[in-house]
Amino acid sequence: MTRPPLLPLDDALAQLLAQAAPLAQGEAVATFDADGRVLLRDAVSPLQVPPLDNSAMDGYALRCADVVAPGAVLPVSQRIPAGSVGTPLLPGTAARIFTGAPVPPGADAVVMQEDCEVLEDGRVRVHGVHRPGQHIRRAGEDIARGATVLAAGTRLTPAALGLAASIGLAQLEVARRPRVALFSTGDELAMPGEVPPERMPPGAIYNSNRFFLRAMLERLGCEVTDLGIVPDRLDATVAALRAAAQGHDLILTSGGVSVGEEDHVKPAVQALGRLDLWQIAIKPGKPFAYGRVDGGAGAAHFMGLPGNPVSCFITFAVLVRPFLLRLQGVHDVAPKTIAARADFDWPRADKRREFLRVRLNADGHLERFANQSSGVLTSTVWGDGVVDNPPGQAIARGDNVRFIPFGGLLA
Repeated sequence: MTRPPLLPLDDALAQLLAQAAPLAQGEAVATFDADGRVLLRDAVSPLQVPPLDNSAMDGYALRCADVVAPGAVLPVSQRIPAGSVGTPLLPGTAARIFTGAPVPPGADAVVMQEDCEVLEDGRVRVHGVHRPGQHIRRAGEDIARGATVLAAGTRLTPAALGLAASIGLAQLEVARRPRVALFSTGDELAMPGEVPPERMPPGAIYNSNRFFLRAMLERLGCEVTDLGIVPDRLDATVAALRAAAQGHDLILTSGGVSVGEEDHVKPAVQALGRLDLWQIAIKPGKPFAYGRVDGGAGAAHFMGLPGNPVSCFITFAVLVRPFLLRLQGVHDVAPKTIAARADFDWPRADKRREFLRVRLNADGHLERFANQSSGVLTSTVWGDGVVDNPPGQAIARGDNVRFIPFGGLLA
């Protein structure tokens, strides 16, 4: 029997995103609490920012026509702190002004205080000749009234929260958090704290995938139900899936998505719904499953990740992460790629698309982790990101490569 060709990653991702209809429900949350959430409605400004022309410096507001030569001396006619509005500037005078304070009518420049000298009689000597508009922030130069400052589908950052607050928004309409049920399969798995290292049975391993998957889901704004480790039995797997399909948007598993006698996830999902078992042309990774599970009282998306830790980590980053972002209404789900120079050789070009764990060295170039095995989780801690290397492409020292920082894959 001829095996079907490996599915290119971009094709797999396109098929996944076609299934990721954004969650319909939304909720209003306090702007203080909206970090990391996805905006459901455009944030439109009811005002202009800044509301008035204001000073960008502590200094003196004046008319440039009153300082035609360096050393001009002007009386100070008023003092304008931030939060106060001055009176029209008298000709031939200066106003003491502070950062953020409205520029008084009649003034056309602000001279920073370092370029001025206060005389004993209170007048101010202005050094230099200054140009109109200097150190003045114009009304509306940041935000115009009626402008969309944050578009629907934006994943909110601390800076975005500040921007929303600057136009008076105390609450924001955001997408509901995806509800994800997480469990692992494998009788060989043990939990840290339950079995000490010196008592680990032969063949047993600690369940590392459960820890980083849960953390990455929470970073993506998901509400996670951790169902632990499911025994390697078909009936137990069916029961876990049926329960998880109720009240969840996605069921995520690691391990057990192959076709071995102890891999029960595939028949269990098929018993409750449908399953597409894909062999994806990536390294590490390859085995990945997507489907739908009907639990009777509810249905959920299903994704099965490989059991090897780095394969699990990479397939989550390149497939699950964009799917969950699209569920929340994010439009641009691709991680940012940076061109960087390789300080290593990689002569063994693979037919699959490779994700090589690398880090930045002192010269700002990339060095490669020595062991690129799919089971070496230390590479993901040592590294700063991955090189996204196209199929069949060798790398020579000095080549430019596509670098994806872990910050972009995990945020």
